[in-house]
Amino acid sequence: MPEKLKAGIIGATGMVGQRFVTLLENHPYFEPVRLMASPRSAGKTYEQALAGRWKLPVPMPEYARNMTVYNAADVASAASGLDLVFCAVDMTKEEIRALEDAYAKCEVAVFSNNSAHRHTPDVPMIMPEINADHLALIDVQRRRLGTKRGFVVVKPNCSIQSYVPHLTPLLEFGVEKLVVTTFQAISGAGKIFADWPEMTDNVIPYIGGEEEKSECEPLRIWGRLEGDRIVDRTDVPITAQCIRVPVTDGHLAAVYLSLRDKSVSPEQIIELWNNYRGKPQELQLPLAPKQFITYFDEPNRPQTKLDRDLYGGMGISAGRLRRDPTGVFDFKFIGLSHNTLRGAAGGAVLTAELAYREGWLD
Repeated sequence: MPEKLKAGIIGATGMVGQRFVTLLENHPYFEPVRLMASPRSAGKTYEQALAGRWKLPVPMPEYARNMTVYNAADVASAASGLDLVFCAVDMTKEEIRALEDAYAKCEVAVFSNNSAHRHTPDVPMIMPEINADHLALIDVQRRRLGTKRGFVVVKPNCSIQSYVPHLTPLLEFGVEKLVVTTFQAISGAGKIFADWPEMTDNVIPYIGGEEEKSECEPLRIWGRLEGDRIVDRTDVPITAQCIRVPVTDGHLAAVYLSLRDKSVSPEQIIELWNNYRGKPQELQLPLAPKQFITYFDEPNRPQTKLDRDLYGGMGISAGRLRRDPTGVFDFKFIGLSHNTLRGAAGGAVLTAELAYREGWLD
């Protein structure tokens, strides 16, 4: 068994950071050896820094309790001896880009949950089952940064995990029009109900910046690698609304679409979903769900509470696929994903596993 790579977590005290802490416990490829956060947490043990703010429904891993938290801004010290870091921080986009580039220039691979670098031309934005080939941009980025090993890879917005996988095998039929409404859990804002009592018995019909991400980021995921850049897809018109709902975890999407190929049947679509496999499944990566998309025949599934934890929260589900009887669209369906596992920390760790197996961390 090869020696595990040394991993750090930037933003370890936040909700997504806490997910990273749990996911890296006993990981077969990566050993979590350093936790980083803001200056106010630096020098404390992880348990002291959290001061009762552990937000997950699972216990804090024992390995992390007494680890000393480093100041993430002291990059030279925090990055020393690390092979890779996972990053989820609450800062301005300019600050995040500078921080992530600084770690990369210390020859550390950065796997980011943040949105700051999602439109940097040479930074791959990866959904591992869909566009693993975009990792080739790492070579372009390394030339810009002047690094041999360091780079930044980002994952896309959490909400698009609930419909982009389902749509990907349908692109060959030509997506003529597409309307998506997402119903997003409060953990997407880093909150639990104790932090946000106003969300109890409430729905907020606006989430800042989410609709733009929902409409634009899929086009980059579906884009093609051309020389030293990704050319975004331009032939899939998407319009989206994003709504905050009183649910702890799980983003649900209601999708309406029309295809140029009118011969496609619901049965054909379900078969494509059931047979969809990507690189993570082929390589049997540790966090990869055995079944990428699970289709439920029951008319009341998927449900956030019942189905968000499918395959450890890394599986994506679908249901209620049917023809639109009004003729306004061809089909409509429901999609669901776990927003802090598949959509955040889990997606970043899966991407790192893919990069490891593909040789980008050598």
